[in-house]
Amino acid sequence: MRDESAFAAPARPAAGAEGLRERTAGRDGRRNVYAALDLGTNNCRLLVAEPTGAGFRVVDAFSRIVRLGEGLGSSDRLSEAAIERTVEALRVCRAKMQARGVRRAKIIATEACRLAVNGAAFVERVREEVGLDLEIVDRQTEAYLAVTGCAALADPRAESVVIFDIGGGSTEIAWLDGAAANPSADPTRRIRAWDSLPVGVVTLAERHGGSEVTRLSFEGMVEEVVDKLAAFALRAAPAATAPHFHLLGTSGTVTTIAAMHLRLVRYERRRVDGLWMSDADVESAIGDLLDTRLEQRADNPCIGRDRADLVLAGCAILEAIRRAFPSDRLRIADRGLREGLLMNMMREDGVWRRGGWR
Repeated sequence: MRDESAFAAPARPAAGAEGLRERTAGRDGRRNVYAALDLGTNNCRLLVAEPTGAGFRVVDAFSRIVRLGEGLGSSDRLSEAAIERTVEALRVCRAKMQARGVRRAKIIATEACRLAVNGAAFVERVREEVGLDLEIVDRQTEAYLAVTGCAALADPRAESVVIFDIGGGSTEIAWLDGAAANPSADPTRRIRAWDSLPVGVVTLAERHGGSEVTRLSFEGMVEEVVDKLAAFALRAAPAATAPHFHLLGTSGTVTTIAAMHLRLVRYERRRVDGLWMSDADVESAIGDLLDTRLEQRADNPCIGRDRADLVLAGCAILEAIRRAFPSDRLRIADRGLREGLLMNMMREDGVWRRGGWR
């Protein structure tokens, strides 16, 4: 993946903006600041961090629902409204990176840009108008980044783990033959099998309806995902029989399930990231969500209006995974591709090996 060329001087820069590399190259020579930006089908997420002795410390973050892939399933194109929402969010990200003196960044786009016939034109527009070089990554790279980002949460006793990331336009899933809790180790070396399913919360909700979901329509969503998951489930079938096997999930879906289980009045990452949930806990949380109406979900501060029509589609994907890989335990990760990008950059730079985080 590209990184050093992630920042470009825009042909039509935002007011007061200069080429980001030129603005930051000489700032605070004692710091080593990294940035990772993940532009998905539904969300635009940024994480800015500094290496520490055991991993990294977050110094800034940004997340905004942009729904870049809205309507993509029926038109094969990114709509102008979606592009404008996304460009505005990317301007915010660029300003944050500029303010923090970012030295190295990786900026990726995933399923929506992979599928859209105007994906490449969108990337060029972002370069010209915002000054960021988006890289459209392939599905294998996305799956590997998801593993890298959250594998440290795997139970070190587990001889097998299935990690999944439920996205807006696709779902990445991988079978690891053991845990990888050492941040300086590369967990992708333990991947026995992986897949990227061409289904996510946005695409599934648009096909089946996400606003008013009945038990019957929910089961229809689950069955669609079960079919798409079948080939991977067959290859990875031995995973669920290994000692201390468990599922490890990352996405807005699983963090919402965790928040529902904890009955949080507002979302608290510190309580959600790393939470263990039993199979019964997950079943109960999904059932509670199925009993809600769209307005109730929108009023829930841990879901919100922007995700109220998507969360049950995510639950259907989770349910399909649970059926394929029965497990007594699910660990929740509020981390993912951005953390994977940061870990890879820092590992490549050898910051943990030589203390390069000074």
